Parts: sequence; structure tokens; C-alpha cells
Amino acid sequence: MTYLFISDLHLSPDHPLLVRGFLDLLKEYENKNTQLYILGDWFNAWIGDDYSAPWLDEIVLALQKFNASGNEIYFQFGNRDFALGQKFLNKFNGHLLKDVDYLELSHVKIRLEHGDLLCTDDISYQKFRKVIRNPLLLGFLKSMPLSFRQKLANGFRKKSSETKELKSYDIMDVNQHAVEDALKQVDLLIHGHTHRPQIHDVNGKKRIVLGDWREHEAQILEVQTPINTSKVTLTTWRY
Repeated sequence: MTYLFISDLHLSPDHPLLVRGFLDLLKEYENKNTQLYILGDWFNAWIGDDYSAPWLDEIVLALQKFNASGNEIYFQFGNRDFALGQKFLNKFNGHLLKDVDYLELSHVKIRLEHGDLLCTDDISYQKFRKVIRNPLLLGFLKSMPLSFRQKLANGFRKKSSETKELKSYDIMDVNQHAVEDALKQVDLLIHGHTHRPQIHDVNGKKRIVLGDWREHEAQILEVQTPINTSKVTLTTWRY
């Protein structure tokens, strides 16, 4: 069994190379008995499960083929695609994970999350996150016309970019105490979000940060069982 962890692909019609890289990844792992875990920001924005377009249809078809070959797909919300729901995942028998979820492989306890909840020093973002994730507000937004949701998503992306330019590098990274708390009951923490791929040692335990997908490559994590946490490494996926 192969366990594959990726995050921060930020797929969109504006970046066809990233879409092609993801489609190629599915082909590469199609016959490897793979459990694929996408830990957030799969898409650069998600305006609703009722959205469709040719570039997205191609992804869905590839995922259906991937699943039909005996593989599984798991998705966890990111800060860009938190509106994505089970309705979309049902198209290819995908599974929706909780904001913080757990996996145990050969007695190794693993915590999975996108990573934004660990950035507790970014107080303004955490406040915004709490508001925008409110089920009532989210339900209201999903009921609005697609054209309105598209404009809203564009506005969020622009505001996010402007805000990042004003924030320090450290504020947008994880808080060390939050990381230590996250690792208390597990052996391994895997997340994305920060776009700073690396494997960290935290009091004898491992924190693995997945990479964002760039023009020609991304840092991903492939794990085989039985797992040896002292030997896990990030893999460079080139496309």
C-alpha cells in the first residue's frame, strides 16, 4: 500500500501546467494501490460544488479512473477551498476529512491538517477564518448565484495577497507552541499551508511540511508501510 500526501496545488484554469502535473501524478500512482491524501488548497478557489468547466471535468474523469483502479482519494479543507463539499467528492468516491484528522500506520499515529490552524500568531486571519467558516454564512454564500460567488472569491484572493505583503514572515508561519500541542498525542504531524517544505524534529517527533506546487515541481510525501519515521523524506515531483 502506498500513502501519498500532497497539498497547496492551487489548481485553476489560469495555470494549466499545474493541472497537467496533477493529472500526471494520478497516472504515475494509478497502479500502485494508492491512498491519496490532499491536505487543502487543492484548488486556488472553490465557489461551489455546482461549478463546472472543461478543465475541471478533465480532473474529475482522471479521478474516476484513478478510483476505478482500486485507489482512494481523501480531501481536507484548505483556506482557499473550504467550500468544497462531499457533493463534488461523490463524483469519484472521494472522502472528506475533518479539519484535523488522524491516521494510524503500523502503530505510528499521524495527525493530518492543512496547517492554517497552527498559525496562531496571525490573529487577523484566525478571526476571519472563524467568521467565514460559520455554517450559516457558508450556507448563505452557497445559495447565491455562481457569478456573485466568483466575484467574491476574486475579491478574497486580492485581499489575501495585499494582506500578506503587510505581514511579517514569522506571523504567517506556524506557532511553535501550537505545533507542540498538536504533537502531544501523535508521533507524526503532516501539513501544508506555509509553502515552506521541510521535515522538522520537534522533541523527538516529526513535523512534515508539504510543499506548494510551483511552475515545474512540488515537494510531496510518499510513505510505504511499515513506516519508519526516522527515514521519511520529501520527494520532488517534477512535471
